[in-house]
Formats: sequence, structure tokens, C-alpha cells
Amino acid sequence: MQVPLLDINRQHADIKDELTQVFADALSTSRFIKGPDMEALEREFSEYSGTADAIGCASGTDALILALQAIGLKRDELVITVPFTFFATAGAIVRAGGTPVFIDILPDTFNMDPDLLEEWLNANCAVTNRGTVHRKTGKRVAAIMPVHIFGQICNMDSINATASNWDLPVIEDAAQAAGAKWRDSRAGSLGSIGCFSFFPSKNLGALGDGGMLTTDSPDLAERLRSIREHGGKGYLHAEVGTNSRLDAIQAGFLRVKLRKLEEWHAGRRANADRYNKAFDDVDQVKTPVIDPRALSIYNQYTIQAENRDELLSFLRSKQIGCAVYYPLPLHLQECFADLGYSKGDFVISENCSEKVISLPVFGELTREEQDEVIAAVKEFYQR
Repeated sequence: MQVPLLDINRQHADIKDELTQVFADALSTSRFIKGPDMEALEREFSEYSGTADAIGCASGTDALILALQAIGLKRDELVITVPFTFFATAGAIVRAGGTPVFIDILPDTFNMDPDLLEEWLNANCAVTNRGTVHRKTGKRVAAIMPVHIFGQICNMDSINATASNWDLPVIEDAAQAAGAKWRDSRAGSLGSIGCFSFFPSKNLGALGDGGMLTTDSPDLAERLRSIREHGGKGYLHAEVGTNSRLDAIQAGFLRVKLRKLEEWHAGRRANADRYNKAFDDVDQVKTPVIDPRALSIYNQYTIQAENRDELLSFLRSKQIGCAVYYPLPLHLQECFADLGYSKGDFVISENCSEKVISLPVFGELTREEQDEVIAAVKEFYQR
């Protein structure tokens, strides 16, 4: 049986008429930029996330860049993040003019290790009249950017406590975490700014690119709205911004999907629970560890597997969808060689990159398809 890693068509099947109506309405009104759907989505997403404001933009990558610009990142200033994440996390820091500083992850949740964050700041930084400054280089530390990887929020209690001690803003990379919770708070409401991606494969995916920023700060919200439209209002510009708007058609599509999101999350969690029970007796497989304070949305169901590459090939030979997120940590990417990192600097991230493999978990996955995946994984290790 062929089993896809993700089948967006199944998700769209029961909302196809609503999605088609969104397109027809936009075509009849010619409201392709901004407009009522855009304003309504921002309102609805801020309510869903539990924040005062939401600001649409063109992509999740743009959301990260806009957030860094809004908090005042200047050229060559430092932004602390993790090496085990999608490229856009560090890529956005560089695009915004900053320099990534990497902190290793926890070996079970794949999220930023809060103890290592505090340890790095204590060992390398001091608070001055310029803010938090890296003692050796004299560069200012501008922000902390934790990544809520695979749909699970980081330990924001500890990260926020550290950020407060060092007077640093926190930018949540919540690209994979729309709707995920830490205690009773959703992703995007736990830092200075939350950044979301609506790439089609995300749990809340547009029919193209799209992104969103969330914040409780009226000043940051106003600045974000300005920067996304060339840094001004009308033809008056206080600064040089960019053109990064979420178009009205995508906003309309996302409004339809947002109403279904919790139902889809429940389906993913049910599938994850079934995998967890099925693999409980497979010693070579480590199932995802969810912090008891967190509620994951399982943007991916990612296991750590012995002989990962051989398992990957075996599953693909059986036409079972699977993928490796991510095969090479960012500190070892060629384009970041000038940062001076080398193999062995972040052992946990490197080990995880050699063991992780993601299995189909989307809510519309059938019981028969999931049985096929489970049987194939067990067959591989029994061999």
C-alpha cells in the first residue's frame, strides 16, 4: 500500500466549496490586497493565539525578518537561536543584518536547552549601558529566538526568565506551532513577537505562501505594519521597509481552515498516540517526548531511530512517505562556515540529525495506512 507523508487534497475535500467561494468572491470584487478578509483573519488569529494583535505578511521567513527589524536589530548584532531547525531561522537573522549564535537543544524534545542558554550568557556576556554585550567581540546581543520545533513549544518559563534577567526580547519561531500550547498559553503569546508560517504543508497552511506575526505590544504592532509596507503610511516613509503583505485570497482561505484547525490537531494527536503505543516494544525507536506542560500539534511526528538511513530506504522501497527534518545542523552548513563553528560543537543537534525520521501523521491518515507504516517499521527491525 502506498502511504503519503502528507495529503493536502484530503484535508481540502470537505472544505473545497468554501475555498472555491473565497476565490470567486475575490474575483468578483477584485479585492486582492488587504480588504475585509485580511482584517478579519488578523482579528481571528490574534483571538485564537491569545494576543492583542496579529499582522499578516508574505511568508514565515518574512515574519522572522520583520520581527528582527521591529525590535531594532542592527548590523552584526547577535541573535541567539538553535542549529537544529529549518534554514530560515538563521537565514532570516543574516538577511536582517544580524549574526546567529547557536545554543544546543535538549535530546528528547529537540527544543532549545534553557540551561545552556543561561550558561552561554553567563560565560560570554555582560549587561552594559548598551544592553547585553558579548564581552569578547563587543557586539550587542539583540534577541533570543527559540524554535518551537515539530509543533511543541519550548520551555518558555525558563527561557523567558533568562530573557528577563538579561533584558532581552524573545522572538518565537512558531512556524510549525500554530495552536500549540505551553501550559494554557498558545504559541505566539509567550514572547515579544510570535512568527508563523502558512506554507501549504503546515497544519494551518495557505494555498501558497503566507505568514503572520503576533504581539501584545501596540508599538511593535504599529511598527510591524509599517515595515511590511515599505516603512510608511501612504507616501510618507519614516524608514525603509519592504513589501510583505498576505494577500486577501490567502487570508480568505486561511479563515476557512482556521475554523477546522482544532479538529485537525485532534486527529494528529490521536495518530501520534497510536504510534507511541505501537512502538513501545521497539527498542530501536525512541518516540517523541512531549513535555507535560506542553500540548503539541504534531506538525511532524518525529522519531529517533537506529540505522536511520537504512530505515529511510526501506520505507521508501515500500512506498511509505517519510522524511528527515533535518539532515545537517545549521552550524555545519557551508554558508555559515564564517561563523567559526565545527563538527562536535553541538553534539546533541548533530546526533539528532543522524537519527531523526518523520512518519505520516496527518489527521486524514487512515487506520489501514497507519497499520502499514507500523508494520513496515517493525519488519525492518525484526530483520
